Amino acid sequence: SLEAMVLEQACGTLLARRAPSLRGRQLQPSPGAAPCSTYMSRSCYITCALSAEEVPFSLAYAMILHKEFETFERLFRAVYMPQNVYCIHVDAKAPAPFQQAVRRLVGCFPNNFLAVVYGGISCLQADLHCMRDLLASAVPWRYLLNTCGQDFPLKTNQEMVRLLKGLRGKNITPGVLPPPHITARTKYVHREGARHNDAGLVTPQLHRAPPPHNVTTYFGSAYVAVTQPFGEFVLQEQCAIDLLAWSEDTYSPDEYFWVTLNRIPGRAQGTNYLIFYCLITGVPGSMPNASWEGDLKAVKWIDMEDSHGGCHGHYVRGICVYGTGDLKWLFNSTSMFANKFELKTYPLTVECLELRHRQRTLSQSEVQVEPNWYF
Repeated sequence: SLEAMVLEQACGTLLARRAPSLRGRQLQPSPGAAPCSTYMSRSCYITCALSAEEVPFSLAYAMILHKEFETFERLFRAVYMPQNVYCIHVDAKAPAPFQQAVRRLVGCFPNNFLAVVYGGISCLQADLHCMRDLLASAVPWRYLLNTCGQDFPLKTNQEMVRLLKGLRGKNITPGVLPPPHITARTKYVHREGARHNDAGLVTPQLHRAPPPHNVTTYFGSAYVAVTQPFGEFVLQEQCAIDLLAWSEDTYSPDEYFWVTLNRIPGRAQGTNYLIFYCLITGVPGSMPNASWEGDLKAVKWIDMEDSHGGCHGHYVRGICVYGTGDLKWLFNSTSMFANKFELKTYPLTVECLELRHRQRTLSQSEVQVEPNWYF
């Protein structure tokens, strides 16, 4: 379309370091303001699988949201494929109009549902609720990816499928043994909403019990790619259930839980620190010797500017909200996703990324491309 051509030219101009001013486009009509078929068509949703390779390799998404509906809508449109399945968890404290907008969007897609949860739960618990619901769905998904509403994909669905197929059933949980400055997060009691100091520690400091079954804890990313058998293990096996219970009063338990379980050796390597059933079965898809590899999410941390060249938007809690000056870095990234984006603040950043992502997606299609799939 003419709009896409103008945007493409603007993106090229941006990358040449000349910044045009284009306002963010809103997806119209909004969900609920028109029939779902009209919304999906006019908003350019892809409505069939694009290759025979992708059909049997469905992906499951656990998507945790609390704000920025317009940004989430762009993320969802980019990752949506009819053979995949999507669980959306909305923070109970999110404004009512936001929750209503998400419900209307979810209602348009049969392979998309809201998590059955209650208020006041952690991000890890939200992921686990979604994992339980996704395991109960009729879609035989191969990998679960957890995202937040301010992510955006840097790879197409086909590229993700090929990358994940190459893992041959292994899980991606980037992480390492906790460095010294991190150990307090599990050594002392932390409680959300409790009286605490600047580090999030309960005052006075209370020592925690050691981890169950003498398991070695690891520290890593809250964002993972895990198989269906691993999901079943997490929800059903006592050693995982015990680790979850132990994690509840740690600081950011999602940065420990996934990677710790995925570093447990299989039965051939298991020795004395796992209880009987974990020894017998091993952990499905575990990678005991892995480290930070996995390349799931591109993030510009404020304390790592020497490696990424700085943030051209602004920092929020030490993480860059990408501006247009970050596009070239994002285009060159090998990660599956990037975080974090704000459509209203930096509309062209999201729009350039989604235009590039859609063009690459359609160029890989093995089926006839529908005219309304083009922006």
